[in-house]
Amino acid sequence: MKNNIVLIIFFCFFLSINSYSKGEKPTKPFTVVLDAGHGGKDPGNRGNGFYEKHIALDIVLQVGKLLEKNTDIKVIYTRKTDVFIPLHKRAEIANDAKADLFVSVHCNAAHSTSAHGTETFVLGLHNNKANLEVAMKENSVIYLEENYEVTYDGFDPNDRGSYIGMTLMQEEYLDQSILLADFIQKKYTNSLKRRDRGVKQAGLLVLRETYMPSVLTEIGFLTNKAEGAYLNSVKGKNKISKSIEEGIINYKNSINLILSNDTKIVDETLKVKDGYNDNYQGIIFKVQIAAGSTALETAPYNFKGLKGIERQKEAKLYKYYYGNTSSHNKGKDFLAQAKAAGYKSSYLVAFKDGKKISVNEALKSPKK
Repeated sequence: MKNNIVLIIFFCFFLSINSYSKGEKPTKPFTVVLDAGHGGKDPGNRGNGFYEKHIALDIVLQVGKLLEKNTDIKVIYTRKTDVFIPLHKRAEIANDAKADLFVSVHCNAAHSTSAHGTETFVLGLHNNKANLEVAMKENSVIYLEENYEVTYDGFDPNDRGSYIGMTLMQEEYLDQSILLADFIQKKYTNSLKRRDRGVKQAGLLVLRETYMPSVLTEIGFLTNKAEGAYLNSVKGKNKISKSIEEGIINYKNSINLILSNDTKIVDETLKVKDGYNDNYQGIIFKVQIAAGSTALETAPYNFKGLKGIERQKEAKLYKYYYGNTSSHNKGKDFLAQAKAAGYKSSYLVAFKDGKKISVNEALKSPKK
């Protein structure tokens, strides 16, 4: 009887995979929760007289409008007006919606009026003073909430000890969060030529409370007179909104490609491989299995028995890759092996001349 149940479950899973491979759209839309930082009695930072809460809201509404042009994307807002929303409520909105992504938009501030550029944060332990200061600034909003000591289990935004005890609640989603942050940062840098301050980790409460890939993006410094004016302008808001929207779309497309690749891997397990004939000129495919601020030894015992792990430092993070091939199909086999080893959130990446590019772009390259 038990064996029959297992067979039935496997058969149902195979049918669902098979229907997806035939191009049928999933019933659940891709849900994105957009969070405009601050609001209401919390103005955010007031660098050069600008209002962070208004700029963040204007941009979030524009990003949502762009995303809603896609029929398979559902957009949910934590706020659409100038109201105060507690940090934990913002996360609850995303969790209750079983969202695929959570994106929080903020404007930066610094003691130095020359500081400028964009940076996007994922949840993690800060590894420098600047990241800690950002976390303290963003988390201090909880002082405006009633009973914040109870709500956040005694967390004190101004107590460094509170951050030492902050565990990586989002560890399961760290790789996807970093991928999304990287896509958004690349759009700021490549399309808008904004200064790239990188993808960073910090102990941000609003990210700690969510249960999906989540980022907090700082779109620029209001304390910088020129950048503040740009962010407050119609042109600046339009361009920043477009960059965030395109970053989200690129992330979504990369995830869809991974799902499609996994489907093909399931189908191909019943076939006998006779070699690979899909090698691309100048392209290297690898599987990213992990990322973090710690430089781990690349020995198999640190990576669930996988051999040949590469470690690369990108911005402030160390990224770990498995496999190295110019064949897309062999890359997908490496991906299947990584997932089988326990890296369920691993995904395929591509490099050209040592620079990371999208897999879709890599597949447009000529074959050998």
